Amino acid sequence: DVQLQASGGGLVQAGGSLRLSCAASGFTLDDYTIGWFRQAPGKEREGVSCIHGGNGSPHYADSVKGRFTISSDNAKNTIYLQMNSLKPEDTAVYYCNAKTWATNYWGQGTLVTVSS
Repeated sequence: DVQLQASGGGLVQAGGSLRLSCAASGFTLDDYTIGWFRQAPGKEREGVSCIHGGNGSPHYADSVKGRFTISSDNAKNTIYLQMNSLKPEDTAVYYCNAKTWATNYWGQGTLVTVSS
């Protein structure tokens, strides 16, 4: 079965750090554009960061540039999002995503709560 299993969310104080992980099974990440999205309460889902197959140049939303880093470990078939200097406005459910022109897979989401 194809699956993306996200983990690593939690409660952290402003200024703190978290690392999200997303383990893929049933397919190989290096063939996909992989990314992280988030959805805050009452808001639409937005893109946070993406990278192609772990080898391309990463892209970041302006709101997280300089604070978040996307990476992948193809040997572990896992995507990561290192989040530093977290702010209360980063509070959201974070989703990992892997897509090609023909397929689009989503993880189940992991909640990040940043307290002020």
